[in-house]
Amino acid sequence: MKLGEITAYLETLVPLSWQESYDNCGLLIGDKNSEVTAALISLDCTEAIVDEAIEKGCNLIISHHPLVFSGLKKITGADYVQRTVIKAIQHSIAIYAIHTNLDHYDKGVNFEIGNRLGLTNLKILAPKKEQLFKLIVFVPKENCSQINDALFQAGAGELGNYSACHFRSEGTGSFEPNALAQPYVGENGVYEEVEEMRVEYLVQQHKVGNVIQTLLETHPYEEVAYDLIPIVNTDATIGAGMIGELPQPMEGEAFLSFVKKTFQTGCIRHTDLMNKSIKRVAFCGGAGSFLLPEAKKQKADIFITGDYKYHEFFDTENQIVIADIGHFESEQYTSKLIADILKKKFTTFAVHLTGINTNPINYF
Repeated sequence: MKLGEITAYLETLVPLSWQESYDNCGLLIGDKNSEVTAALISLDCTEAIVDEAIEKGCNLIISHHPLVFSGLKKITGADYVQRTVIKAIQHSIAIYAIHTNLDHYDKGVNFEIGNRLGLTNLKILAPKKEQLFKLIVFVPKENCSQINDALFQAGAGELGNYSACHFRSEGTGSFEPNALAQPYVGENGVYEEVEEMRVEYLVQQHKVGNVIQTLLETHPYEEVAYDLIPIVNTDATIGAGMIGELPQPMEGEAFLSFVKKTFQTGCIRHTDLMNKSIKRVAFCGGAGSFLLPEAKKQKADIFITGDYKYHEFFDTENQIVIADIGHFESEQYTSKLIADILKKKFTTFAVHLTGINTNPINYF
């Protein structure tokens, strides 16, 4: 199988445009035209992970965290990043990272956490803005169904749990073809009026190119009239963190015991439990302290994440409980999530989960 087939599928599901500005997702090492026989899935990419890939006969590593976050000016083996890069290249092993774009997927990292906690009514905590465009197309009435079907197939008209969404209204279009035109309707040099439909669709940013290409290929007119307008609406299917509800409220200590067992964490650093029960739970895999204001705004009883700093714990203002379960612990099930995504699509491709715990933190 070509490496590009795998990367193209992943980037259709979780586009690189969803990643944060500081991130470095995508193919870090490798040639998309190369053949890959097996993939090793891990949370991090280290020298030990490359050694494991060699041992298991994998020539592709897909990690959640990027091996390279910023540019490398030298590759001399001076640190673990450089040594890992050198070893991967020497053994023709491709490395791919799927990080904050997977974090922002509504069936991604945080969805996995929510399911592990048994939460219901899961939704994105902080949906992304400016990820949507409105496409307005003017088409002959008799061609409306054909163009609708083609654009729906290309990804237009998707809104949350709904597909094939659009709005249409009837009107009159006018034009006069010049001598060089090849009009679908009318004659050169003759003013024409035709019954047309104005059709509107929402299109996610990463699907715009495919939708427009499909429109131009399907529309019968020589010159296609359409508007493409960026809109500021949030997209409820893309964003950071999630929030959900426990089936039944739990006392604070009982809930923390449940979380500790579920995520096998060495300890949970938390703020005062305030003698309140836990029902509404906000959370973010990795480092999510920036989402605390949104968790408070949405009346969460507790906010679960990792990498909390000392002074940030004061930000609860006795309105919410903060529970830091650890960065690795909150994302430890991400590798299985990635593996399941690949196995579902590529049923004959060998996918292996790492057997190495890459957590650099120990608890004494």
